[in-house]
Amino acid sequence: MKNPYEILGVSENASDEEIKKAYRKLAKQYHPDNYTDNPLKDLADEKMKEVNEAYDTIQKLRSSGSNGSFNSNNGRSGTNGSYSGESVYSRIRRLISAGRIGEAETMLNGISDRNAEWHFLMSLVLYRKGWLQDARNEINIACQMDPYNQEYRSFQQRMSGGAYSSPYSGMNTNNAGGCSGCDVCQALLCADCCCECMGGDCIRCC
Repeated sequence: MKNPYEILGVSENASDEEIKKAYRKLAKQYHPDNYTDNPLKDLADEKMKEVNEAYDTIQKLRSSGSNGSFNSNNGRSGTNGSYSGESVYSRIRRLISAGRIGEAETMLNGISDRNAEWHFLMSLVLYRKGWLQDARNEINIACQMDPYNQEYRSFQQRMSGGAYSSPYSGMNTNNAGGCSGCDVCQALLCADCCCECMGGDCIRCC
């Protein structure tokens, strides 16, 4: 189960009033009345359901005498190949940021509950591997599942900018003797884009 506090965008130490405020803000944003005759209606309905379930879960936690803490063991983890959403995705982001792409991909492949963040992170992994068309497909799915996420949208815009024509940019069949200046520039652009998505400051190819 995904951490309900993460869904509402609050910490576990948030007051009851802060939680209510966060819930009301999201409920207003995804209310069905805002999506009448809108192609995003189904996505908004799903998000509204998720927000309601998260709020109900927090209320139950806080009324059960458990101090309102969410135990990651309530999520799916371990032998069945699934993980609780918050901790595993944080680890995957750190692996990607550290360039440990193989490990990040292995962890992603072990998750069966594939939400928008899963597709976003898989897109980053594929991007770093040079599989650009597959990366575009994954980021498009992430944006369809969570169309209001600015992090996903920003990366999608970079991917759809037309700067990369080959789905396997790391493979240069026309230059067996080494990489060209264009290859170096392209690699720098790729590194810069991924670094910015992970929150870093990178150099740019001028």
